[in-house]
Amino acid sequence: MTFPSHDLDTAPEGSKPLLENSQKAFGRLPGLHKVLAESPQAYEAYQLLHKLFTETDFNADELTVVWQAINVEHSCHYCVPAHTGIAKMMKVSDEITDALRNETPLPLAKLEALRTFTIQMVRERGNATDAQLEAFFAAGYSHRAVLDVILGIAQKTMSNYINHVAVTPVDEVFHPLKWQRGPTPLAV
Repeated sequence: MTFPSHDLDTAPEGSKPLLENSQKAFGRLPGLHKVLAESPQAYEAYQLLHKLFTETDFNADELTVVWQAINVEHSCHYCVPAHTGIAKMMKVSDEITDALRNETPLPLAKLEALRTFTIQMVRERGNATDAQLEAFFAAGYSHRAVLDVILGIAQKTMSNYINHVAVTPVDEVFHPLKWQRGPTPLAV
């Protein structure tokens, strides 16, 4: 089934200003945004979640760890390449990006603890055990970070699920970064 993908001419009126903002920000219309345009409310919600998540206390490496841990866990064919490109723009090291994409150990124990906790939260649908929370806190994260991980999960679950149902084509700019999940998901 083909899912609607809009531009400025075909989008519902409520999505046109959002598409115009995306066009200005990126110099193009990302495929996810074209699909989101079908629902102005979903589009606006996604953008607000993204804005709020980037305003947390997480640094660029940590934002990338949360985003990519979720994208990889959900096997999102669109978001993994997109966030690989975004990570490059954010000056996140290739060592971190490659470890996230390939589900291999991260270079810093604190980042590995963040990835582990994020994946546990996704897999257990937010039912973190006391031991999982204690390990996260022992790595140097706070109660606020728990809530911010959940915010990141909300944002990425939305985009990952939309890309799954819409089979959103990977943007041409991200074609060199295409990704497919390996045979063995990361054990946490």
